[in-house]
Amino acid sequence: MAPSKKKHAISQACVIPGGFTVLSLRFSSDSVAQHKLYVKEHKVRAEKSSRRPMDRTLFVLNIPPYCPQDVVKELFSQFGSVESVELRDHPGSTRESGPKLSRFFKPVEKQGFKVGYVVFQSSSSLTAAKSHPHDVPLVVCTEQRPVRTGTQKWIQQYTESFILPDKLQQIVDSFMEGYDKRKEEEADRQRKEAEQQQEDEEGWVKVTRGPKGIKARPHSEAANKRTLQKEMRKKKRKELMNFYTWQQRNTQKEHIAELRKKFEEDKQKISLLRAQRKFRPY
Repeated sequence: MAPSKKKHAISQACVIPGGFTVLSLRFSSDSVAQHKLYVKEHKVRAEKSSRRPMDRTLFVLNIPPYCPQDVVKELFSQFGSVESVELRDHPGSTRESGPKLSRFFKPVEKQGFKVGYVVFQSSSSLTAAKSHPHDVPLVVCTEQRPVRTGTQKWIQQYTESFILPDKLQQIVDSFMEGYDKRKEEEADRQRKEAEQQQEDEEGWVKVTRGPKGIKARPHSEAANKRTLQKEMRKKKRKELMNFYTWQQRNTQKEHIAELRKKFEEDKQKISLLRAQRKFRPY
């Protein structure tokens, strides 16, 4: 029998509307069920962050709960060296508020599907991940990288939740040292701003040149506090007597009555002066 001349179709990447590439995912090599990941190059002009470079960051949707950060890094390492992996509940910017806390003091993370930002060391790795064939699934659990689920995962998390008192004391001491250092730096900054903006005896304020060469008084917390204190002193000088509307009307009536009374008195004084004039030319 002659061999078939029909060529086999080359596996290609599956791109869906929105620019996302579909990647198949299997928990193990012998599992039948597949999970779908949706990847796309991260391009956000408004976000200027060095942690997510636009030419090397891959945005990943629909990451299952059994794929933690280290597993995601191993999965995408087959396309190239991975610099960092960030998993979040919702897409968003990299805004970090406050100091970095230990995992023992962080709130419990939500167990559910995540979105991820995978940063490669080379832009070619990002291209390789986007062009991966959709019919070649990525395997999560292998012999070299076992992933625990179910009761085994719960036992592991329960065991890791315990911490030795010495280690806990070390974490707390380290956090308090950083806290004291930040408070001292904030106090020094406020003291320097207060010295720069301190008024002299005549009320003059020293104005320094800003970073763009524009002379302007810098706004700071100390300056705003002094301005607020001045306004409070001004308000204390003025007694709040006309709080209600009827009080305002009564005050206006009394003021008009006083003006009329003074007008009548002035008319009487003028007529009296005219009557006392000795020189009368007419």
